Amino acid sequence: MTAERSIHISKYDMDRLVELIDGLRRTPKANQTHLDLLEKELYRGVLVDPQDVPKDVITMNSKVSVKDVESGEVTTYTLVYPSAANISENKLSILAPLGTALLGYRKGDIIEWPVPSGIRKVKVDDIIYQPEAAGDYHL
Repeated sequence: MTAERSIHISKYDMDRLVELIDGLRRTPKANQTHLDLLEKELYRGVLVDPQDVPKDVITMNSKVSVKDVESGEVTTYTLVYPSAANISENKLSILAPLGTALLGYRKGDIIEWPVPSGIRKVKVDDIIYQPEAAGDYHL
């Protein structure tokens, strides 16, 4: 994940994600390393009220189009909480490495994150739906 860029996190998302992380830390199957990574991403973010989230920022429940920088393949994902994750519907869990990588970034950003074969890079092509921009602050 690219560390130079500041990311924006809504206070509502932050509260729910910290609660999720705290709950998962108590389970024996939790991937503590990944939870640490998500927590680090959250705490380096700029906290904003939901109504003040820039419209081009990926928040929880945002539907985004990303392009693989190497292959050019474009994929659309909705960033969701683990209970709603379903990769066959392109509902990507915040706990998936790409899910964690996407949170808080903006349209046009290039995101890098480690995968078993090296470093993968995707560009945020478009934010098709963002709950805060649509006034859906409860999502």
